Amino acid sequence: MTAAGFLEGRRLQLARGVLLQCIMGGYPPARFYGSDDGDLVLTCPPERVFRLPWAESPRALAICDADELDGRSSGLSTRGLLKRIVAGYAEHGWQPVVATELEFFVFERHADPQQPFQPPLGLNGRRECGEAAFSVSSGNGLRPFFAEVYQCMDALGLPRDTFMHEMGVSQFEINLLHGDPLQVADQTFLFKHLLKEVGLKHGLSVVCMAKPLPHTPGSSMHLHQSVVEQGSGNNIFSDASGDATAAFFHFIGGQQAALADFTLLFAPHVNSYQRLCHPYASPNNACWSHDNRAAGLRIPASGPAARRVENRLAGADANPYLAMAASLAAGLHGLRQQLQPSEPIQGEFEVPPALSLPCTMHAALQRLQGSALAREWFGEEFVGGYCASKEMELMSYLDEITPWERRVLGFQA
Repeated sequence: MTAAGFLEGRRLQLARGVLLQCIMGGYPPARFYGSDDGDLVLTCPPERVFRLPWAESPRALAICDADELDGRSSGLSTRGLLKRIVAGYAEHGWQPVVATELEFFVFERHADPQQPFQPPLGLNGRRECGEAAFSVSSGNGLRPFFAEVYQCMDALGLPRDTFMHEMGVSQFEINLLHGDPLQVADQTFLFKHLLKEVGLKHGLSVVCMAKPLPHTPGSSMHLHQSVVEQGSGNNIFSDASGDATAAFFHFIGGQQAALADFTLLFAPHVNSYQRLCHPYASPNNACWSHDNRAAGLRIPASGPAARRVENRLAGADANPYLAMAASLAAGLHGLRQQLQPSEPIQGEFEVPPALSLPCTMHAALQRLQGSALAREWFGEEFVGGYCASKEMELMSYLDEITPWERRVLGFQA
């Protein structure tokens, strides 16, 4: 839309089906978004308009809500779902607080999908080979790229906490500051868009796949979650003496009760399960623990005011609005039902069958399709449409024969 048209308040409309477009470009049957495929209205408050600092000509991006023509939030909008869950906390006088940790890979420009990704040539003329995790000089070879990333973050008002080189080859992590879930989801979405755009300017491919390289840790989007009282800002997970409250345990209990049903919302693609099937630092379980990274629900070491639950299931490929909505819905379910968690685990452990999660997209799809809990929290319209889109994605993947199959099975008797 032209800037003049936007500033005049001209109404922008979008076909409902676009919200269910699958990643290959197709659409599920029209019954999932209304047989007429009528319009939704895109609305954006002024503070959600961002001038894009990397654009060569003036350009802005507006983060919009998708609303029905009568003003109701569309049941197909993931941003709308997150707003609805946050409103559910407000009914109890609570405000959830969330922070994201996003991991990503920076590769050489990648034009041929038949070939593996490669780390880029650094300023020293060499490709990284994997010995740089947590090194203070690990980003030096990509200094011009990261310098522009930081400049663009500042221009967009995206606050960052810490930045580091992660375990994988040319893999990095940035932690965004904690805050209101909707604002943090917007920031996470903008940051991923920024990474891709600035990478292109520098001749790089920034990849937020969950598992782009074999034999290498995948990329996650860990969610740190706490809940505070509206007004006082006191963390409801800690009492006046600094001890954990019943609400803290109920929140964990809700996460454990819902994560298996909600797995497809945290791990939305076939590749997501490549990360979860190799569970080093990406646990595929609903166990909880104090400061154990093998648990799907980790309680980081902190003071009482910062007591929080880290959900480690979501991959970097997850929709931040949907992942936050799913995790916070699970916690609110536990708070409302006063659910009790299992005993915490420490050290090396075997995952109890009741706390294991789906490890394939097909299993996660079946679990979500049959979930009454998901329909209660996200609505029949969203769950049905989302599953229909994901079923198309899975079938498209299964229509291809992989190099592994040709290499290993092609000459078997």
